[in-house]
Amino acid sequence: MAKFFLRKKIGDRVVSGHPWIFGNELGDTEGSAEPGDIVEVYSYNGTFVGKGYINPASQIRIRLLTRDKNEVIDDQFFFKRINEAWEYRKQLGYIENCRLIFGEADQLPALIIDKFNDYFVLQTLALGIEKWKVAIVAAIQKIFSPKGIYERNDVPVRSLEGMDQRKGFLSEPFDTNIILNENGLKFHVDIENGQKTGYFLDQQDNRRAIEHVVKGADVLEVFCYTGTFSLHAAKYGAKSTLGLDISENAVNIARQNATLNGFENTCKFETVNAFDVLKLWVKDGRRYDVVILDPPAFTKSRENIQKAVTGYKEINLRAMKLIRPGGFLVTASCTNLVPPEMFLDMIDTAAKDAKRILRQVEWRTQTSDHPILRNIPSTQYLKFLIAQVL
Repeated sequence: MAKFFLRKKIGDRVVSGHPWIFGNELGDTEGSAEPGDIVEVYSYNGTFVGKGYINPASQIRIRLLTRDKNEVIDDQFFFKRINEAWEYRKQLGYIENCRLIFGEADQLPALIIDKFNDYFVLQTLALGIEKWKVAIVAAIQKIFSPKGIYERNDVPVRSLEGMDQRKGFLSEPFDTNIILNENGLKFHVDIENGQKTGYFLDQQDNRRAIEHVVKGADVLEVFCYTGTFSLHAAKYGAKSTLGLDISENAVNIARQNATLNGFENTCKFETVNAFDVLKLWVKDGRRYDVVILDPPAFTKSRENIQKAVTGYKEINLRAMKLIRPGGFLVTASCTNLVPPEMFLDMIDTAAKDAKRILRQVEWRTQTSDHPILRNIPSTQYLKFLIAQVL
């Protein structure tokens, strides 16, 4: 097994527990390794740091899998890690639907596995983890005996690892349009063509958090996707909900979800550009008791962070102007490139420009099945705020 040594004064972040090692952090090498191979990493003075997989084509040259020199990286290793992750989720109550593996936070870098009841969706986002896909699928089969496993590797980030994009069955074929249960509601999930892995599990606890602010309210959900917050608002007693999304397909599924749950008269949906209509509706004097904002990530690169923050501020500013005094803003951001402090500063600036005062009700992050490692800030990505608008 090839050995790689960290450069002096550069490897502190890695020694302190971060699993990523960049090319400029590596110095001497002993032996050779093919892309995707397991290698050993040592500090500059020869102290063992860990084992992980290497890819010279990636900016992240090595991703560590273990800090135990005696631990063997084989099929059993992946079975053990996946089973441990499942035991953790079960302990916290995430049994039916959950993110089973959240990459680095579950000590399996670049691996995503979402569990939708008896169906599983897999993403292998780096070459090193791709090489173990057969073992990972076998582990899922052994632990869960699932009805189906599907691969959603149709993501551009794979090109950074020199891999192609693909999607398809990793088990016997099955109907990829499934229905899942969440908080007493049912939702259509398109595993094959839906965004990401087909459904956003990271907000399932936050959707319950709106219960006490939506009762009897006129609710506007912006960037509604398939209407999950609207349906929860209806369940918790909202008088009416209107969901907006730019995707005609998402809006059609949202309408199906409303019908599926018997809320077709309460929940309405429109296909529009939110930035355009919110500005117009402010001028027209429209008002709502609750506005929910759950936008997509406005940037995936550090170079565009400021542009993203400007977009977040604009949409939150418009939302605040649409809220009746004493109503509530429910707002989120899902990009880890915008840290919590920056997000809250943006909200405060928007409130000032809107000439409104915010009273915080709840400040939350992603669900606990998307674990946060304190030494890896990027594992905390979701920001979620409920505030009364005075």
